[in-house]
Amino acid sequence: MLNPMTIGTVELPVPVFLAPMSGVSDPPFRKLARRLGAPVTVSEMIASREALRETRGSMKRMLFDASESPRIVQIAGHDPAIMAEAARFVVDQGAQIVDINFGCPARKVTEKFCGSALMREEGLAGRIMQAVAAAVSVPVTIKMRLGWDQDSLNAPVFARLAEEAGIQAMTVHGRTRMQLYSGQADWRAVAEVKAATRLPLIVNGDIDGPQSMAQALAQSGADGVMVGRATYGRPWIVGQLAAVAQGLAMPGEPSRGEKLALILEHYEDVLIHHGRERGVLAARKHLAWYIREEPGAPALREKIMHLTDAADVRRALCDFFAPHPDRMVA
Repeated sequence: MLNPMTIGTVELPVPVFLAPMSGVSDPPFRKLARRLGAPVTVSEMIASREALRETRGSMKRMLFDASESPRIVQIAGHDPAIMAEAARFVVDQGAQIVDINFGCPARKVTEKFCGSALMREEGLAGRIMQAVAAAVSVPVTIKMRLGWDQDSLNAPVFARLAEEAGIQAMTVHGRTRMQLYSGQADWRAVAEVKAATRLPLIVNGDIDGPQSMAQALAQSGADGVMVGRATYGRPWIVGQLAAVAQGLAMPGEPSRGEKLALILEHYEDVLIHHGRERGVLAARKHLAWYIREEPGAPALREKIMHLTDAADVRRALCDFFAPHPDRMVA
């Protein structure tokens, strides 16, 4: 079982988090995950300069469902002053916690000297943390990796810098940037980060069920868990793990009919959020994840990738799931 967590003045009774994932954890996905029991969700990463320009994309990523509390917005950038200004902006838009991204391994992010690239610049990262923490009255947190590569596992140094800068909590993904998502997350290495700070620590990486959650917590000594890629096509998994974290029985997997209903609900919200034309495209990856373990999935996936009308997509999904509505999903 997990104990409640306090981040600054924000109380989190069940510290099980849906990770911020670019192109995945948009408002429709977070809304569905929360309805299915996810206690805490985080926005997609928002570039600091993009936020200050109030681009259409950045503003849409900051939309929150009424059930989303606390409202956590993750920002990225490398200029302390601009990051501070972006933090003030997202708080003005309703953010109750601001998270700084020091962990994104994507090349398009690190090439701009953002995300995990900043783990190679401890001084600059420290100035960013100080500037953001001083700029807003809400708690500020960070998300990072173990380091840039195996020769620079400096997450414990980052943890101490964070505590000195006024950061209130941190999430650590148990891989380096150079590992990307290969190999196994090193939860034992996260324990070294935990030992370096008094701040609440959330462990992330390869948590995909009750067993891995228990192992990650035991090996890291973390105070909470964050679930990312395991939610692809399974937005209910965060709620399942939250139940286990409270000592309750884990809810079962949805039946085939229940799964179809969830898919259609999610699909409709994606169309509303992104607009019908863009939404059809944005939903494709989610639909592919939902059906990937179903018999006959490759043919349906191929069909969906070429459909451009939302009604045709719905019909294809309903036809696919209709024959055996009560068969349990593996």
